[in-house]
Amino acid sequence: MSLAIASRIARRELSGGLKGFRVFLACLALGVGAIAAIGSVRESIRGGLDREGAIILGGDAALQLTYRFAEPEERAWIDARAEAVSEQVDFRSLAVFGTGETAERGLTQVKGIDNVYPLYGAVSLDPAITLPDALADRDGRPGAVMDPVLIARLGIEVGEAFRLGEQEFTLTAALIAEPDSAAAGFALGPRTMVRTTSLENSGLIQPGTLFETEYKLRLAENTDLDALREAAETEITGARWRDKRNGAPGVAEFVDRLGSFLVLVGLAGLAVGGVGVSSAVRAYLGEKTEVIATLKTLGAESRTIFLSYFIQIGVLTLAGVGLGLILGAIVPIAFAPLIEARLPVPAAVTLYPMPLLEAALYGVLAALIFTIWPLAQTEDVRAATLFRDVGTAGQGWPRARWIVVTLALFAALVALAAGFSGLVSLTVWSAAGMAAAFIVLVAAAWAVRMLAKRIARLRAIRGKSAARLALGSVGGPGGEAVSVVLSLGLGLTVLAAVGQIDSNLRGAIERDLPDIAPSFFMVDIQPNQLETFRASLAANPAVSDVQSAPMLRGIITKINGRPAAEVAGDHWVLQGDRGVTYSANAPDDAVVTHGAWWPADYSGPPQVSFATEEALEMGLSLGDNITVNILGRDITAEVTSLREVDFSTAGIGFIMSMNPSALQAAPHSHIATVYADAEAEGAILRDVSNTYPNITAIRVKDAIERVSDVLAGIAAAITYGALATLVTGGVVLIGAAAAGVRARTYEAAILKTLGASRRTILTSFALRSAILGVAAGAVAIVAGGLAGWAVMTFVMDTDYFFEPVSAALIVSGGVFATLFAGLAFAWGPLAARPAQVLRARE
Repeated sequence: MSLAIASRIARRELSGGLKGFRVFLACLALGVGAIAAIGSVRESIRGGLDREGAIILGGDAALQLTYRFAEPEERAWIDARAEAVSEQVDFRSLAVFGTGETAERGLTQVKGIDNVYPLYGAVSLDPAITLPDALADRDGRPGAVMDPVLIARLGIEVGEAFRLGEQEFTLTAALIAEPDSAAAGFALGPRTMVRTTSLENSGLIQPGTLFETEYKLRLAENTDLDALREAAETEITGARWRDKRNGAPGVAEFVDRLGSFLVLVGLAGLAVGGVGVSSAVRAYLGEKTEVIATLKTLGAESRTIFLSYFIQIGVLTLAGVGLGLILGAIVPIAFAPLIEARLPVPAAVTLYPMPLLEAALYGVLAALIFTIWPLAQTEDVRAATLFRDVGTAGQGWPRARWIVVTLALFAALVALAAGFSGLVSLTVWSAAGMAAAFIVLVAAAWAVRMLAKRIARLRAIRGKSAARLALGSVGGPGGEAVSVVLSLGLGLTVLAAVGQIDSNLRGAIERDLPDIAPSFFMVDIQPNQLETFRASLAANPAVSDVQSAPMLRGIITKINGRPAAEVAGDHWVLQGDRGVTYSANAPDDAVVTHGAWWPADYSGPPQVSFATEEALEMGLSLGDNITVNILGRDITAEVTSLREVDFSTAGIGFIMSMNPSALQAAPHSHIATVYADAEAEGAILRDVSNTYPNITAIRVKDAIERVSDVLAGIAAAITYGALATLVTGGVVLIGAAAAGVRARTYEAAILKTLGASRRTILTSFALRSAILGVAAGAVAIVAGGLAGWAVMTFVMDTDYFFEPVSAALIVSGGVFATLFAGLAFAWGPLAARPAQVLRARE
């Protein structure tokens, strides 16, 4: 019976329109819309990867080998199971244009292809010629196509010659797009594409040099990919499998992680909007206090009244969530051309129900969390309120059961976010941080009120009417301190945290580099070149040091006879191949933390020294056996020592180092780090590339710039997400200012009656806003700094440095925002006639 009565009351109340609920709807719509849009873009990328998986991969399946081509029997096995096979080789080299002192050099990622490439998709060239024509011989030299970025860097024109190793090529076209570029992953240099057969005389592909081969397969439509994968990994030792179901796993994982993180940022925006939702409900119920008291006078039960307003808020919540879902669905579709143009992978932008469902659940739960509390306070309204000051209604804590319900809803929201994002630890810590921020901001608002009240009573303030009025208003009961500090402070906290993370991400690489970092990494140094290579650099007065080490690459396949993934999970050391070296003696800077290095003349069963931190993370200990596949051969070695490996030195560091007899008979090359004066780097690069065309020199500065560009893109995406949160905070702030117009109008009327000038009243309003803005900004700096420290320390695993410039901008932004909102709604109260206001109050 009470539900029917409550529904009737709710329907009649709602017939009065949406007055007072515009902020409520805007906050919910913005929060839900942001989360839905982020999720939709993430699903669009997933859809694009799924739809065009074969094109992105370059085949229905791919087998990748390190350091070698498939043996004849392995190639025969592959050919027997595929309709077509494309063999590719990939490595880094220097492209050299010109000769002598004026020669230009650029690091490039070379792809050697066969006549079958591409199995799927098409290569786009400028001028628009076919790939076979572009790679055909020109003027007695094989043809090549090159990324426009590298063309511009070298200053080369189509038709001119350049060199890779010892082989000359003719540039025939610019490589605009290759269909399987996303599957290649991160590259330090732009692409150059040639025929594999054209590299035979380059000296770049020989035993021990760093290269990878990949065999792309076009399969029959009904092929069992799982069965074929199992067979391939058995027949072809050391092969790494990928198929069209996840053609670009690195891209997919990155998109999922970044998308999930941005959803968490969106939830922070929803939390900011929740403050506006709560404020709107409080304001609405405050105006309905007399109605509630009347209903109780007429015999209505507290449950009936609660249900009636719960129904009203529920209907409006569904409306707000619905608006947000429409916004989140439309925005990605409307901006589809822009989104697709900025992404390195295809995106199938359309309507996806799951992100919308996820956003809707978040919106409903957030609305419940932030409305249950003020709704529960309707139980405390008494019939006697009709004959007392109605401004005191709805204060204090609700009953215990509603506190429990609120906590349960919050736990459900956190669990839901953790389940959807897959980032359980980050979600829990983010939720804890958000709850802590709420508590801190409420405490800060209370502290500001108490401090303002005390300062207002100081003798030094006497005679300064505007300041005293502002302080008295901030410190007085029923003010807007809590709502303003909460809404603005939470938005600024998110922005401050992102600002700190952004600045730390941008500076992480530069800060983590040692004071003396190498100028170059030199790779593919052949054993017979090492002595003369080192001697020529040692004779150069601009070179301060040269460090070198033998270099092989291998995949850890087993630990103690079991598949490595079963023992160590998805640890990054197991994801792909890792560098392996050998040494008779422990390096001079090696710090052995467990066990002991093998004797210099040791020639027994293979032993390995493993990096301490990684070994402990993987659960390795002394005496364990690890199996490493190197050049198709499984080598099982006993872990006899653990040692510290400091990658922050930017020098040579290997996860695994074995005794010489285990590896030195295998074909391999050497790597070196060269420490030199910056002004001599160009000459060193020229001399090395001219003398040793097969050696690839990688400038450390170029590598840093490439990684920095990637980090800058990540930071920009996070910043955009934070700005959406700040927009929501701005809406809440404007709503709080609008809700206070009536109180400020009455206050201005009283002050005018007592003789205060408009200037004094306006100044007091401005000071009040500035005080609250400074308070919100100050708390945001502290909370945002702590959040930034936590992310950089525990998520990014790097040092944290406080960035003062963004902190100063946060405080300035807080002051400006509150001033703008406060003054924007100050003109109406200032213009009101005191007599009209006071008569109406009677």
